[in-house]
Amino acid sequence: MRKKLALVAILIHALSSASAAIKTKQLLVAPGTLSATSATLIWDKPERQLNISQYHIILNGKEVATSTQCNYTLHDLQPTKAYNCIIRFEDNQGKLLSFGSTVKFKTAFTGKILNVTDFDAKGDGTTINTQSIQKAIDACPKGGTVLIPQGTFLSGALFLKSHMTLEIAKGGVLKGSVNEADYLPFYNNRFEGWEMKTYASLLNAGVMNNKGGYAVEQLSVKGEGTISGGGSALGRAMIEKNGIRSRGRLICLMNCHNVEIQGLQIQDSPCWTIHYIYSKGVTCHDLNIVSTARNGDGLDPDSSDDSYILNCTFSTGDDCIAIKSGKNPEGNVIGKPTRNVRIMDCDFTKGHGISIGSEMSGGVSNVLVQDCHAGALLHGLQIKGTKERGGYVKNITVTDCQLLQITVFSAVNYNNDGAPAPEAPTFENFIFRNIDLSKAVVKEPVIDINGFTDPGHQLRNVTFTNITVPENAKVKINNAEQVKFTDVKSATGNKPQYVVNNSSAITY
Repeated sequence: MRKKLALVAILIHALSSASAAIKTKQLLVAPGTLSATSATLIWDKPERQLNISQYHIILNGKEVATSTQCNYTLHDLQPTKAYNCIIRFEDNQGKLLSFGSTVKFKTAFTGKILNVTDFDAKGDGTTINTQSIQKAIDACPKGGTVLIPQGTFLSGALFLKSHMTLEIAKGGVLKGSVNEADYLPFYNNRFEGWEMKTYASLLNAGVMNNKGGYAVEQLSVKGEGTISGGGSALGRAMIEKNGIRSRGRLICLMNCHNVEIQGLQIQDSPCWTIHYIYSKGVTCHDLNIVSTARNGDGLDPDSSDDSYILNCTFSTGDDCIAIKSGKNPEGNVIGKPTRNVRIMDCDFTKGHGISIGSEMSGGVSNVLVQDCHAGALLHGLQIKGTKERGGYVKNITVTDCQLLQITVFSAVNYNNDGAPAPEAPTFENFIFRNIDLSKAVVKEPVIDINGFTDPGHQLRNVTFTNITVPENAKVKINNAEQVKFTDVKSATGNKPQYVVNNSSAITY
């Protein structure tokens, strides 16, 4: 009888696993992306079905598009109309496998458009238009759009608000002034893990409050044009006047909810490019982010939940993406983690890394990096902190990517001032799966993972599965436990050299 019951349980598990293999767990409209005429959809890959050739988008019972990615932006929708959407999966033999989950949504109404030229802004590249553009923003009604048309519109700091769109049209440039005085007065925000006063950014939204609540909701910054900051010249001017940590960013969001940044060329920040703090539901998609400034990060989610970074290209002077949550000791006390980050279908052509940390004292969890392609980044995909940080990084999945290096650092030689946390960080539960490292340079370890020496703080519970490495590759493991390597080999089947120190339960 027990054998029969056990067999039944096995069959039920097998059937449920097969069902999960052909259905999404989640289909959603990305936060902030629902407008009168468009919406961006995101869905999960089938967990066990790996031979998907494309996805079919079914809208109100009719197929409207296909996609090879797990996201798609619907255009030409009707305002204030209800839609019902499902995704079907097609395998390599052309068979439609199953319906996935369903999402229902209703588009917004068509709002009023305010052209900044109607507020006396001039796109001549020399006139400072800060007051004119700000007047248009202040006058924008709920659901309205402030339009930057063709031309170069020079401006200092601008302050956005809820329920509006800032659109930069094709051929239009919102250009940041290089005069540091155009970003005064100082205001409260956070930089390199600490709350402090700095210069304002070119685009600002919200008011910082680490106790919670949202100051700005339903904001969109989009278009086919360019947002260009004052670049290194502005950064140097800010440093000379008030020090290195005084610099504003290009775009800074604080305590914001449901924000979209979409479609734009974004370039020449004085330091970090897009930075959002204590926010939830920020979607950045179809952006080309270029930075050459000192500390020129591309995108920094900071103590924020539910981030979606899709179809973006990065060429930066520092980290392409740096996921943060504050710095010791303040970050530990505030204790606001960054959770639920999806990075999908992005190209990283230049920069220091696709990074988690080093300011991660409030904790980071539930990060997915999927279908991304990385060039010769200084440290590849990296998870980094120091023993002083405290906090944690856990539940990280990196899958179906082309990378040149994977690193986990437990020490960095910068930004380590400040009193230490009561105990070292915890790094645990990392999954690396279906990754092509074959083009990595072998003079350094292609996988270099390190935990902390403090008892109980070793790097733990890490799996590497189906990883292609170059010939003569080296894998280095320090201060770790329960790390498993499965099918980690070169194209000709050769395994890498493993160098293991102060570690236990390492399987390869």
